[in-house]
Formats: sequence, structure tokens, C-alpha cells
Amino acid sequence: MPHFVQLWVYLTASPLFGLTATLVVYLIAHAAYARTGNAPWANPVLWSVVVIAGGLLLTRVDYPTYFAGAQFIHFLLGPAVVALAWPLWLRRAELRARWGRVLAASLIGGAAASASALALGWAVGLPHDVLVSLAPKSVTAPVAMGISEKIGGIPALSAVFAVLTGMVGALSGKYLFDLLRIDRTPQGWAARGFALGTAAHGIGAARALQVNADAGAYAGLALGLQVVLAALLMPLVFRLF
Repeated sequence: MPHFVQLWVYLTASPLFGLTATLVVYLIAHAAYARTGNAPWANPVLWSVVVIAGGLLLTRVDYPTYFAGAQFIHFLLGPAVVALAWPLWLRRAELRARWGRVLAASLIGGAAASASALALGWAVGLPHDVLVSLAPKSVTAPVAMGISEKIGGIPALSAVFAVLTGMVGALSGKYLFDLLRIDRTPQGWAARGFALGTAAHGIGAARALQVNADAGAYAGLALGLQVVLAALLMPLVFRLF
């Protein structure tokens, strides 16, 4: 037993621990996701977070030790987001024809996402700094943290809100779209994807891309537009009001 403990301490101190744990857990979660027919409740990102967080708590491995290895996967987030531009390039003619409607939908969707969160937070009496941290919840986490810092929020809390928003969107989007009777034609998939990318940023866009190519392309477009518009407009709006 003492030898096992010594081995465990040695392994967890290695950067390979975080990298290996993340890859193994995600691959298992993704295999289970595929076995369920890509059911939203089996989202591999959600279950990977649950399993890894639970494992770190049980084994008392601190987050910096884990992240020393997981940062190699974290680095790939940037190239992965940039890769979302390829499906958009393939649909550039459609986007040129629809740019006005797409921009208007992005502005209205982003404003509605932020305003509804602020209204709910105000209604339940959240403290000011927590309330402000809710505003960029529908923007991808790194950008949400930067915006939160500019408008007087708590960056770490904004990151948590952003991740939770993405998870909720990825899990509930299909059922909500079916309830609203949004069809599965090419235009319907574009609407589903754009809505998911607007409300649930990168996690929603990943879910859309797994389900349909058109949905994934428009989700990536919505994600990019929200990042740009929120980064430019949100600090300005909070400065004015």
C-alpha cells in the first residue's frame, strides 16, 4: 500500500497525468455519447467535467497540478475555434446574401441573452458584482472574463456562468427547438445552429456541429459575432448606464 501511494503521488505530479486523464475520460464519454445516438443528456463535455472534477476531489489532486498537463489540450481551443471558419467559407455566398439579417439577429439575440440574465438576477436580489458578472454569460468563457473585468464583475464567476450557460444550451437546445417546431430543412438547421451559437457559445456550437453541418456552420458564425459585438458594445453600454 505505501508503494502504491508513492507511485500515485509521483504520477499525479507529472504533467502527463492531466493530459492522460482528460483524453481517457473524454474518449470514454464520447463513446458512450455515440452509443446513445448523440443524445443531448449524454454530452461528453458535461460528463467529462463531472468525472474529472469528482476524481480530483476524491484523490485530493489540486487543480494547478491537473492543469499542468491539461493545458496542452486547452491550447488547442484556439485552433479549434479558428477551424470553425472553414464551414463558413464554404457558405460564403449565402452569408453575403444574408449579412444584414444575420447581424440584426446577432444583436437582438445577444441583447436578449444579457438583458434576461440581468433581469432575473435583479429580481432575486443578487449583489451588484455578481449581477454584473452574469451579463456576458452567453459569450465564450475567456472573452466573458475580459468583459467582466471591464464592467466591474468577477471574471472567475463570469467564466463559471459562461460554462453553465453553454452546458444548459447544449443539453436543452434540441428539445426547445422541437417544441417550437423548427424544422430540419437546411434553413431550419441554420436557424437552430445560429440560435445555439448565440445563446450557448462554443459548447453549443460544438453540439450543433456534431448534429448537422449547416447548424455547425451557423453556430460558429453566431459564436464569432457574439464575441466581437459583446467585446465592443457591452463595456460601452455599462459605461453609459
